[in-house]
Order: sequence, then structure tokens, then C-alpha cells
Amino acid sequence: GKKRVCRVSDEETFTRLLFYGVTLLGRAEREVWLMPLGALLDQWEAYKQFNGLAKTKVEYFIEDIITAGI
Repeated sequence: GKKRVCRVSDEETFTRLLFYGVTLLGRAEREVWLMPLGALLDQWEAYKQFNGLAKTKVEYFIEDIITAGI
């Protein structure tokens, strides 16, 4: 069968981002609209991590994975 893809409209995406910024992050609506998208998404990610809704991403280096002397 065909695979169903759930697409979210731009309007719904901006509504959610506005909600996150105003309600959950405590920013003024005007401030959220003027904030660079990357900054808003970074703050939203930090909020989720702080409240246990997401795990902190871990950055690994090659030295962490492959031991010295191989």
C-alpha cells in the first residue's frame, strides 16, 4: 500500500513556535516574531532538555571510539 505522510502546514508550524516562545519560554509575542529561527529552536531544545522531554545530545570524537595503539 501507499505510505501516508503527515505534513504540517507552515501556519501550524508558526503557531506552534509562537506558542512555545510565548507560553513555555515566557517571551513577548513581538520578541518571538523578531527572534532568529535558530535562536528560538535552540531555546526550545534547551527547555525540553531541562524539563526532561529530550536527552542532551552527546558529541563523540574519534579518540573516544577508537582506542590509542590500534
